[in-house]
Amino acid sequence: MDTTTSSGLWQSTSIQYHSVNENPLSSEPHLQIIHQQQRHCYGSTSQGEFPLAASPSIVLHVLTECYLDPQDLARLEASSRFFRQPANFSPDFNLSISELAALDMCQSRAVFKPMTQSERETLKERCGGSWKLVLRFLIAGETCYRREKCQAIAGPGHSVVVTKSGAVYTFGSNTSGQLGHGTTEEEWRPRLIRSLQGIRIIQATAGAGRTMLISDIGQVYAFGKDSFGDSEYGVDGSRTATTPQLVESLKGIFAVQAVIGNFFTAVLSREGRVYTFSWGSEATLGHQTEPHDQEPHLLKGDLENVPVVQIAAGYCYLLALTCQPSGMSVYSVGCGLGGKLGHGSRTDEKYPRMIEQFKHLKLEPVVIAAGAWHAAVVGKDGRVCTWGWGRYGCLGHGNEECETVPKVVESLLAVKAVHVTTGDYTTFVVAENGDVYSFGCGESSSLGHHLGTATEGQVCMAWLGSCKIPIVFQTM
Repeated sequence: MDTTTSSGLWQSTSIQYHSVNENPLSSEPHLQIIHQQQRHCYGSTSQGEFPLAASPSIVLHVLTECYLDPQDLARLEASSRFFRQPANFSPDFNLSISELAALDMCQSRAVFKPMTQSERETLKERCGGSWKLVLRFLIAGETCYRREKCQAIAGPGHSVVVTKSGAVYTFGSNTSGQLGHGTTEEEWRPRLIRSLQGIRIIQATAGAGRTMLISDIGQVYAFGKDSFGDSEYGVDGSRTATTPQLVESLKGIFAVQAVIGNFFTAVLSREGRVYTFSWGSEATLGHQTEPHDQEPHLLKGDLENVPVVQIAAGYCYLLALTCQPSGMSVYSVGCGLGGKLGHGSRTDEKYPRMIEQFKHLKLEPVVIAAGAWHAAVVGKDGRVCTWGWGRYGCLGHGNEECETVPKVVESLLAVKAVHVTTGDYTTFVVAENGDVYSFGCGESSSLGHHLGTATEGQVCMAWLGSCKIPIVFQTM
């Protein structure tokens, strides 16, 4: 759940060597000679040790520069005592080489750098007590959202573009000032929000008549309808803000993601905690609030002590992707109409509940998406699951039936998916090779291909090269 640095996740960066005395595994002179002369494993009582142990900072440098996966670091610890024993390096002389490598890679993340030592230790315990698990948590967040160096968000009536440098362009409907230009005039071309000059934005979300932005220092800005709970058909006469306004009630929370659902808003903190605004009548989201409540409330229930890496919001429901030592899981809460909560029924859930079906499918979710009435997940193995109301074939199963538990989209089994997004009744899947697949309602050519090329509900492929929708933005 982290913002990637501008140089990119996999680009090599300069790593500082640990300037400490590197003690060999033994102080005995004859073993020191062996360290210098041999390049193979030695000793019948020290299996798996090798001469590089005489210079552990080189090993640490290699592990960090190669950006090893946390699971690979764990395998190294299991394979050799050298990777398990204390390395005698600062900042913690009791940490192993693998743990130090994980800590170094955590420190290269922009969201981790400004944290105090106390905040880092709290995050470590929340993730399971290991820097490898913290690294896994951060990488998981990078995988499921803000995957690219820029963003394009299509909302219900207006759109938002965030550039690599953190500038924000908006265009489309502007009845509530949701474009952020100080007026309520529509914009038909992308226009820069000049009032954000000097502020680097790294994430955006668009709702009905409302826009929210998150800066690289975790601050949240909102404009448009001045309510966290209005829906498209919300209360008449609501106040509006036509320029980005800092959300004062979130000043003590370092935010990394925000989502706008019908009747509520949710924010995810860098520690993996979920906060919600509004739509809390009858404790629907684990607490009671008024429709125009401006204060965030921590989402109660099982997620209080579980780190969340991504959230997604639809019509009166919320999905949360968690990262635990046991693996990745999806929780849902809110309105269960259409089976969109994924628990095998259409009943509401007042507190977050884990969707058990992924265990039966042996699928580890890595990306979640919430449409108005249906939801989707991409698994680590590239499979795509959908569930909820299947109107217009938006689930991709060849029919319009409701699915109350996640079901694998069989027509995409030959495709390794890496990302998914959902609209009201549309679903788009991005494959590893860059191909884009879409299915669901094709009104106004919204799927990017001619519906005559496929039967109703069938998955169709939209080649970006010939798609009618994508355009080159002419910025002003």
